Amino acid sequence: MTGLRVVVVDDQELVRAGFVALLSGAPGITVTGQAGQGEEGVRLARATRPDVILMDVRMPVLDGIEATRRITTDPACAGTSVVMLTTFGLDEYVFGALRAGAVGFLLKDTPPEELLRAVRVAAAGESLLSPSITRKLVEVFATTPHTPAPADRAAAAELTDRESDVLTLVAQGLSNADISARLGIGPATVKTYISRLLTKLDATTRVHLVIYAYETGHAPRRTAT
Repeated sequence: MTGLRVVVVDDQELVRAGFVALLSGAPGITVTGQAGQGEEGVRLARATRPDVILMDVRMPVLDGIEATRRITTDPACAGTSVVMLTTFGLDEYVFGALRAGAVGFLLKDTPPEELLRAVRVAAAGESLLSPSITRKLVEVFATTPHTPAPADRAAAAELTDRESDVLTLVAQGLSNADISARLGIGPATVKTYISRLLTKLDATTRVHLVIYAYETGHAPRRTAT
């Protein structure tokens, strides 16, 4: 079996069927399983080792946040990226899901072409947030006072100047290609710097780097109005 492997987890059968049909008809994508609740999604992740899981946030038995946490902390699922699906914009679930290891969020009414692009971006290891959620997420971190833990401050002090530059641009939402152009370095070099940042800061996703940047002052905060 070749191409990107995707699992869809959503308790609404009609929604799930729509996603499966869209993905199955796209070149280079194979749906390796589907589930209506979180526990089954975790089982499928372990059994099929997909590249990407589209995970509903709100489900019975086991919600998407806990299912995501189990998947992202399971060594057997290393290499699997979880993209959360929600009907809402920024709500109380977003932060929990991102901290659980999700690489991003998409609204369920995302256009088909954007959904397919999101799957490919997530499979490539980059974070994915719908524009409306990204704006709100950044606003919250940019306006909420926070004192970083001593361990965070110590880790920040160990970053090189170039690593700090890359971290700041990641927090601004720039892609690897954008960072490459901005700093005048090759895309492969950008990827290397991001890998170093993930290791040094004990982060698992690019989204965690954004959170860290705001918490440690690598991204400027704004005063709430």
